[in-house]
Amino acid sequence: MSHAAFLAVALLVFALPLAYAATPDQWRGRSIYQVIIDRYALPDGADPNQCPPGTRTWCGGTWNSLRQNLDYIQDAGFTAIWISPVSQNYEGPSTPYGDPYHGYWIADASQLNSRFGTSDDLKDLSDELHRRGMYLMVDVVVNDVMATSITPDLSTYMFKEQSQYHPYCVIDWSNTTSEEQCWLGDTVVPLPDLNTEDPTVVAGFSGWIQSLVKEYNIDGLRIDAAKHVNIGFWPVFCGNASVFCIGEVFGSDIDDTALYQGPNALDSVLNYPMYTALLDAFTIPGSLNTSAVADLIAQEAAKFKDPTLLGNFIENQDVPRWANLSVDPQSLYNAMVFNFMTDGIPIVYYGQEQGFSGNSDPYNREAMWPSKYANTTTYQLMTTLNQFRNFLVNNTQWATTPMQVLTTSPYGIATLKGDCVSIMTNIGSPPQNISIPVYTPYPASTSLTNILTCQQWPVGSNGTIDAQYSLGGVPLVLYPTALLQNSGLCGNSGTTGSTNYISSALPTHRPVVSLLAVLFSLLLGSLSYFL
Repeated sequence: MSHAAFLAVALLVFALPLAYAATPDQWRGRSIYQVIIDRYALPDGADPNQCPPGTRTWCGGTWNSLRQNLDYIQDAGFTAIWISPVSQNYEGPSTPYGDPYHGYWIADASQLNSRFGTSDDLKDLSDELHRRGMYLMVDVVVNDVMATSITPDLSTYMFKEQSQYHPYCVIDWSNTTSEEQCWLGDTVVPLPDLNTEDPTVVAGFSGWIQSLVKEYNIDGLRIDAAKHVNIGFWPVFCGNASVFCIGEVFGSDIDDTALYQGPNALDSVLNYPMYTALLDAFTIPGSLNTSAVADLIAQEAAKFKDPTLLGNFIENQDVPRWANLSVDPQSLYNAMVFNFMTDGIPIVYYGQEQGFSGNSDPYNREAMWPSKYANTTTYQLMTTLNQFRNFLVNNTQWATTPMQVLTTSPYGIATLKGDCVSIMTNIGSPPQNISIPVYTPYPASTSLTNILTCQQWPVGSNGTIDAQYSLGGVPLVLYPTALLQNSGLCGNSGTTGSTNYISSALPTHRPVVSLLAVLFSLLLGSLSYFL
């Protein structure tokens, strides 16, 4: 290569924009809206009346129909979307368990699911999210594929050799090795378990995820059935993805769950232990055991690598809707405040804000459009919580500041995170003549504002706040009034709606490359003239 050509190539390398992956630190400040693509929005002309969830079949949502209906999500202040898997699914006759509308019955992981659209459609969705300053999280399945017998034709899958799968066996749920190597599903719809200890499988998945993330400019991954894969697989896989990885570790045992967060595992996990504690503390009827939450906060601080990265939720596609478990709307509001205002990344499952009440799969996977995307009380609550949380993330060290428990009583729990005091109660909607005294670090007469109602709350002697419930069991989110400037809340100026984040993940299919190619050509010609 001539000196001119070498210099031109060097200059081109330095001129190309760097591809910045979204880091765990950047995800810490996000809030996530979870979507099952088939169920969120219909394309124009589709029949809106043909989607009873019990039929377990396709309803028609696509990547394009989600892209065309992002305002509803962004206007609620969310800064990221988690979408169901994008890989090709089983395409045969309907099974006794229905069709793979959910996206989790993988056929060839390396191919896209044509039911949801084309490669360009997925790129357009990613580009539109980034234009809005939002992140894209994609659900991925690497533990297994879907079959209709325990002796499937492997030629239809990404991995085609028998050695790349574990032999069929029924899971012994008391044995970790069995959980990792035996097959999920059953003999009607078995899920052949991939041998993720096999070097060819590790290499195949590593190359695939690297390509997928780059091609579609993905900012984060939600990993299905993470505990059913040998834990040593994850650092290699996520290292090749080079984006934030949050895994599903289904179960309430904190010790088992905590194993999967850290440098030798995943960046984060969905917080199933706290989900279980919130059910114990807030569902009506229920045990109303607020001590379960306080105890778990202490355990998580001690056992997790970073509790501020955990995924907080009270609904998803694998558990009953909150309204199916609790009859009182205030129980929902208080649990939501906990998830937004304490350590971790809040995740809202589509339809939670519309009061959907389905039980387990498939009834918790309702169509969104019958709700008409209404501006419900819950939608307004999560909008306010997102706006306040975004303000704190953008202007303070709130996101990285560990939470503290200020008070626990039979009627509720109070926490402090940064300068924000949150008081959650489990008494429900009926007014009650009780109170929760909370001791805060603030001097007497400090003016606090409840950002949910804009009511002023002066601090009493010894830093006390007395939460009274003569109007029912409403949550309180209190913040020093003087610090609310520029928040856009309670009469203060500032932005409203979603945050002004700029995505750090640059589009990989951008026209700047062709411009640089022209500059390269011109530079090479000019230099060759002189050398």
